[in-house]
Amino acid sequence: MTALYLLEPDARGLPWAPFQGVRPICELRAGVPRIRERWERALGLTASGILSPDLADFHELDEPPVRALAPITGPAIIAASWFVPTGALHFGTDTRRLTSGGATVAWVVADGAGWAGPNDHGPAVAVDGMLLGGAADLLTALDALLGPDCDALLPSAPPASTPEGSIVLGDPARVLTRGAAIEPGVVFDTRKGAVVVAAGAEVRHGTRLEGPCYVGPACRVLGGFIRASAFGPRCVVRGEIAATSFIGYANKSHDGFVGNSIIGHWVNLGAGTTTSNLKNTYGPVRLDIAGRRVDTGRTNVGSLIGDHAKTAIGTMLATGTIVGAGASVFGPDPVPRYVLPFAWGSGNDQRQSEEGFLRVAERVMPRRDVPFTDARRQSLAATYRRLTDGA
Repeated sequence: MTALYLLEPDARGLPWAPFQGVRPICELRAGVPRIRERWERALGLTASGILSPDLADFHELDEPPVRALAPITGPAIIAASWFVPTGALHFGTDTRRLTSGGATVAWVVADGAGWAGPNDHGPAVAVDGMLLGGAADLLTALDALLGPDCDALLPSAPPASTPEGSIVLGDPARVLTRGAAIEPGVVFDTRKGAVVVAAGAEVRHGTRLEGPCYVGPACRVLGGFIRASAFGPRCVVRGEIAATSFIGYANKSHDGFVGNSIIGHWVNLGAGTTTSNLKNTYGPVRLDIAGRRVDTGRTNVGSLIGDHAKTAIGTMLATGTIVGAGASVFGPDPVPRYVLPFAWGSGNDQRQSEEGFLRVAERVMPRRDVPFTDARRQSLAATYRRLTDGA
């Protein structure tokens, strides 16, 4: 049987901040599914592993084993984590590469043959999809893919009725709430896209969901105006949220605007935390990543917030802010547009200790019914050391 591996980008890929070196890029969401899941569906395979130059110690939830970059013997397919396939992939037995825009995005290794690393050798077949140059491109993927993703989740035979007491603006057949608890008074607006609420989720009175919108398993939506956004499992959200992807297990249980942002696992946004997603000049947004400027090519970019980061009440984040993994943002100083991983406070270079970070994670993860095992502790400790090495 053909094995599928996901190849991670080079560890020096700064455009992937604040997720590079923290979690596999293929475990981030491009629309509703994770990038890995899109490859699995496109190829009809289940991933055997993730090849990463710097994350071989990563362990969190249901991801495949992460191993160091090493030669692979076929039959196998090695797929780039920085490419999002947008349909089923078909190719002949003599194909050795899949390409997009002239760039190789996957390698097909024949039975008994070997693969030692990325190359541009062998017959190629062009495939449809999106090349991602960095974390900000996940916003572009969300814009393009969320609508079709939500439509694809709708049943061929629409449900007979919408939840009791809810209000639907548009076609009721584009609302799917199977297995979710919907309080009376929730507004579903399907005029721009379908609204899908997964099993086990809860949506409370005072919420308006404007499609396309996806609310993942066991999420809790506590109120507010939410549009064009996707929430992975076990998120708690409230307030105004627009064109934003919550990867999973994150918390925004109070008011405040979050727009055109990517929110990592275990993030907690304090009450009133607000992102700016548009410059006063209405010009393109450039990111500041540890002193390096990266042009996103986008007009609307809010914040990219890494795993386990936290913001204090009333935190204001400027357009294109990057908050490093594990950072704790608080204090009277303005929040810089690049917050160091594991920063302790705003406007300084202080970092929290490794033990302090692990102690907080040990309290947080069981709140979402994820045990803080020795393997998870070791994985987070390795992440801390990796991101603070030489600091």
